[in-house]
Amino acid sequence: MTTASVQRDFAQPTPLGTKVLRWVLGETGIGIALLVLIAIFWISAPSFATPQNIANIQTQITLNTILAAGMTFVILVAGIDLSVGSVLALSAMVAGLVITSGLPDPIAITAAIATAVLVGLGCGFVNGFVSVRWMVPSFIVTLGMLNIARGAALQTTNAAAVFGFPASFNAFGTATFLGVPAVFLVALAVIVVGHLVLTRTVFGRMLFAIGNNEESVRLAGHRTSYYKVAAFCISGALAGLAAIIYMTRLHTSSPIIGQGFELNAIAAVIIGGTSLFGGKGSLIGTFLGACLLGVLTNGLLLLGVGDFARQMVTGAVIVFAVIIDYYRDKASTRLAMGLVK
Repeated sequence: MTTASVQRDFAQPTPLGTKVLRWVLGETGIGIALLVLIAIFWISAPSFATPQNIANIQTQITLNTILAAGMTFVILVAGIDLSVGSVLALSAMVAGLVITSGLPDPIAITAAIATAVLVGLGCGFVNGFVSVRWMVPSFIVTLGMLNIARGAALQTTNAAAVFGFPASFNAFGTATFLGVPAVFLVALAVIVVGHLVLTRTVFGRMLFAIGNNEESVRLAGHRTSYYKVAAFCISGALAGLAAIIYMTRLHTSSPIIGQGFELNAIAAVIIGGTSLFGGKGSLIGTFLGACLLGVLTNGLLLLGVGDFARQMVTGAVIVFAVIIDYYRDKASTRLAMGLVK
């Protein structure tokens, strides 16, 4: 075969079926599924498309979007973080004590935000360090942190809730900008910044590389442990940020908040196209996955579906997302090998 013929083969356009499959496997397919779900609830629930309900959905998906953004970093390096819900609770309790300590409001609010993020970051560092230092699966480490952080949150105030936050702090939870909830704009900012980090920085490219083939990255002379620990730190710090958002919305800190939040975050990440095996994914997909879960929950509520049934549906969606991830990874591999025509 001549060089010219090889060049002609590579110049041939990609078959339509392959292009469609790539779209379905990426954010386009998730976006289409979201639009279809919106259309279904728009038709079946008259109050679904009202401005008030749209704002409600945006507010409701804020916490999961922030937690799922941090979870994306961890899953990209083939890890998992089961502790984000408990870390959120611990961060909220510590921040609640700081903000009600009697300091002037501006100082108390600033200190509470910094404290929540630092507590989350510290928990994330422990998760990552223990996992890479002693080569313990992140599933086990973060499961332990789940119980440690939850116990610490309960111990902090002997299981009592903390309230009485400054009015200016509470006001942020209901504030809007051009009709969009301010807390939702914070979640959007997290997605945008995170997306730029993953796609425009060496750090982001290293996370993808580690998830694809950690040994190759190590042999190239890079300390993969630094990047993996950093991914867990980001997840923990964003759990701390989510704690602040929670406090502004409900005007209280409780040691029992955040239970099950990790499952919703993982579901949003997997639905969004990030592979559980690492190395593939995007924060745009994660955002769409969080939106899909939020729309599904809100729509079922408007249709009168009970809490228990909605939990069953959410669980089924998580299982379905993992199954889809299996076929997505298999199809992506075939596409990369040029076996799909």
